[in-house]
Amino acid sequence: MNSRSDQTTELLQMAAAGDEKAADRLMPLVYDDFRRLANSYLQQESPGHTLRPTALVNEAYLKLVNQTKVDWKSRTHFFAVGAQAMRRILVDHARTKKRVKRGGGARRISLDEELTVSPQRNEDVLDLDEALKKMAEEHPRAAEIVELRFFGGLSVAEAAEVVGVSERTARNDWTFARAWLRRELAL
Repeated sequence: MNSRSDQTTELLQMAAAGDEKAADRLMPLVYDDFRRLANSYLQQESPGHTLRPTALVNEAYLKLVNQTKVDWKSRTHFFAVGAQAMRRILVDHARTKKRVKRGGGARRISLDEELTVSPQRNEDVLDLDEALKKMAEEHPRAAEIVELRFFGGLSVAEAAEVVGVSERTARNDWTFARAWLRRELAL
């Protein structure tokens, strides 16, 4: 094994095949990166948010390593799917919070080029989730690029690799998707 990425990929494949020891050896290799991803998500949450980075990391990690029908292609693929898992956890958390309190302080986010939250122009995470579902029906590849870039923190090149398209195609999908979502969320 030449690199940490190769070691991660090998351990992922072993874990998917049912090797529990591989899953245990995998966690130290990916924990810091998952923690950074969780921190970036949770910094965008309202100050009273009850979900903590460690809980988000642990829940997402358990969802990932317990999957036996995934053919892990690479470390990047693992983090892309991890980002999707974190998104689902945060959306479920927001839905639960909204049910508990009418209108309930759901998470607000925006889609700008730097993938950061803009205090001037926030969109509700539940509205974004619904818009992404609609986009996935009409433009599945563009929706996947958004999920990988925004929720996964992947670069255009990394998202292109995961989706299996050229970097130029991924960049075009990203540009299209941002415009489509802005229009959809403005309705």
